[in-house]
Amino acid sequence: MSKVNKLIRSYKTYIAIPWRMDTPAAQRVIFCIYNENDELRLRAKIDEFEITTREYGHEWALYDLTNTFAEWISKQRYAQNYFQKPHLLSTLLPNYLDYIVKDFEEFIQKNEIDNNTVVAVKGVSSLFGFLKVRDVVDRMAPLFKGRLLIFFPGSYENNVYKLLDGYDSWNYMAVPITPDRIY
Repeated sequence: MSKVNKLIRSYKTYIAIPWRMDTPAAQRVIFCIYNENDELRLRAKIDEFEITTREYGHEWALYDLTNTFAEWISKQRYAQNYFQKPHLLSTLLPNYLDYIVKDFEEFIQKNEIDNNTVVAVKGVSSLFGFLKVRDVVDRMAPLFKGRLLIFFPGSYENNVYKLLDGYDSWNYMAVPITPDRIY
């Protein structure tokens, strides 16, 4: 069985557990952790996560971060200057986080997300080098009462997450799911 299929199986085991409605936002976050080399395989099987979610009586919505940076930077008045002098971009990146949060809020409203919905987020790797995943998750999680599922290309060990196995790591209270187990 492939690692992605094992991840789906681990997710199925977790999503079958009844939800508590009084769970704090940080504990309603689920990280499905997979090797970054499996990104395309995972994207090809995201529908299976949806089928599994619906099988256990929950709604599903998929939010994609992949193109948010391009969409955001293209709306900047001085976008060309940032391409010519990328070191200046760091001063503008907090606005990128605000853009994502606003876009996510609109997504939540448009799709009428309720407390029985899993909102899955793909394209997290596109944040690498621009924003920290934890900052994005911390802002997204409180915006609705359902579950926030993060498809996370990287690693998890001893309660530490590493995006793309990069240097940046952090502890988080989310539920980590890997192909081999639920923590």
